[in-house]
Formats: sequence, C-alpha cells, structure tokens
Amino acid sequence: MYGKSPVTFPRRIVCLSAEHVEICYALGAGDRVVGVPGTAHRPPEARDKPKVGGFTTFKADRILALEPDLILAFSDLQADISAELIRAGLPVFCTNPRSMDEILQSILMVGGLLGVDAAAHALVADMHDEINQVREFSTMWPDRPRVCTSRNGTSRSSPASGGCPR
Repeated sequence: MYGKSPVTFPRRIVCLSAEHVEICYALGAGDRVVGVPGTAHRPPEARDKPKVGGFTTFKADRILALEPDLILAFSDLQADISAELIRAGLPVFCTNPRSMDEILQSILMVGGLLGVDAAAHALVADMHDEINQVREFSTMWPDRPRVCTSRNGTSRSSPASGGCPR
C-alpha cells in the first residue's frame, strides 16, 4: 500500500568529490557520509572514511558495497560513474558549479536533499558575509589581486581563451 513505509532523508551518503564531503560536514551531516574520494582531506575526520576512488577513477563495486542511499557527484567528468550508479538503482545528485553563485546554490540544494536546509541557508549567509568583508577590506588595497580559477589543472581563462593576467 502506498505511504505505509517511513520516508527519511538520506542516511548513507557517498561523496564523489572533496567539495561535497566538506559541504556535508559543514552542514552537520558528516556522520552520514560513508564513502569519500581519495582526494578528501578536510575535515580531518573525513580521512578515516572508506575511499571509493579518485576524482575520475571510481570503483562502482566499492560504492555499491557501502549501500548508500545517496551519491553526491560533481561535474560532467563524473558522468560515466554517475550513469553506472543510476543504472544500478542508486539516486545520484550531480552539481557542476562554475561560479561562486553556483557554488552557493549547490550548498543550498545539498542542504535540501539532506533535510538540513536551515543549516545550508546559515552557511551560505556566513559565506556571503565573509565575501562582503573581503570586498570591503580590499577596497583599501592600492593594487587589488585578481583571481584565476582552475579545474583539473586547466584554467577557465587558459592562454587559448585570453589567459589569466600575470
């Protein structure tokens, strides 16, 4: 019969990116993380979690053995493992943020998935405050540094696209 079994938020989460590990811990859901990538070093307690592979070299059997009820994936670089896990019947949520606003939106979405949306909103508000403080403080600098982002060693502003200012 429909609606007879209890519905709960995910309790066994496998993160395929260090970013998602940090988000889960920052939202107070670190105890629900049961698997992490080998690249996860923060927070320190995440280092003790079972490793499920590298950023693009995951082992589906290791992930399945952990019996997760949610996989958090990152970027189109993890599309193949995401598809494999979906075919195995697991729920996969994949983010692909390419700006600060998209990172903050990802935090809110993950918070909603985990049932900790209040914590996610508080974290995003704190991050906004810190960003605004840096902006305000940096207005006093005579030479303001520029930031160039890099994903997997390739710059979004690579020399082919104009490059980062030097």
